[in-house]
Amino acid sequence: MSLKQYIDPNRIPEHVAIIMDGNGRWAQAHGEQRVFGHHNGVHAVHCTTQVAAELGVKYLTLYAFSTENWNRPQAEVDALMNLFVDTIERETPTLCENNIRLTAIGDLARLPERTREKFEECIRRTAQNTGMTLVLALSYSARWEITQAVRNIAAQVAEGTANLNQIDEGYVSRNLTTKDIPDPDLLIRTSGELRISNFLLWQIAYAELYFTDQYWPDFDEESFYKAIIDYQHRERRFGKTSEQLAK
Repeated sequence: MSLKQYIDPNRIPEHVAIIMDGNGRWAQAHGEQRVFGHHNGVHAVHCTTQVAAELGVKYLTLYAFSTENWNRPQAEVDALMNLFVDTIERETPTLCENNIRLTAIGDLARLPERTREKFEECIRRTAQNTGMTLVLALSYSARWEITQAVRNIAAQVAEGTANLNQIDEGYVSRNLTTKDIPDPDLLIRTSGELRISNFLLWQIAYAELYFTDQYWPDFDEESFYKAIIDYQHRERRFGKTSEQLAK
C-alpha cells in the first residue's frame, strides 16, 4: 500500500530542494566505482522529478554539482560532465511531454562548453512549459552566490543606481541567482549526513529540514512521499506562536 494515500493534496510544499548525496558510498557498497553510483542516481532524479510534478510541487531544486566538487579527481569530474550531457539529451523530450521547465543556477561559465551548450539548449526548449520548474544547481555554492550578490550590490551603489537605504532583505534576495524562485519550503538530504553543505544558505532560513539515511540511488517514490508526509506534520510558525497561527 502506497504512502501517497496519506498525503494532504492541499498542503503540498511549493518548493522542494534536495541535496542528492550518497552516490559514491552506494557504489562502494555494491563493489563498484563511484561513477556507477552517479549513473544509478540518474534514475532517482527521473523518479523524483516525475512524482514531484504529479503531486503538484511547483519548484524542485536539485543540488547536482557544487563548486567544491571541481576539486574531485579529474576522471570523476569528466565522467559527471559526460553524464550530465547524456542525461539532458535523453530527458529533454520527457520534460517537454510532462510540461516541465528546466532552469539552472550556479557558476555555469565554469562548465565545459559542450555541457553548458546542452543545458542551454534544454532550457530554451522547455522555456514555454508551464508546469513544474526543475532547477539544477550546477557549479553552485551558497557562499559563491552571496559573494556575487554583494559584488553586484556594491557595483550598483558605486554607479548610483542604488543607495544604502534601499538595501533590505528583499533587495538582497533580488540579487541572488534564485531571484525568480520562491524560497524552499522543504529541504531533503539523503545519505545520513546532517549538514547543509553550502546549499541555498540564504533561501532556507525557514525551510523544514528532512534527513534520511537512504543513499540517493535508493530514493524512490515512497521515499519522497514519506518526506512530504513528515513535512505536513510540522507546524510552520515563522517566528510566531502556535496560538497566533490558530487565530
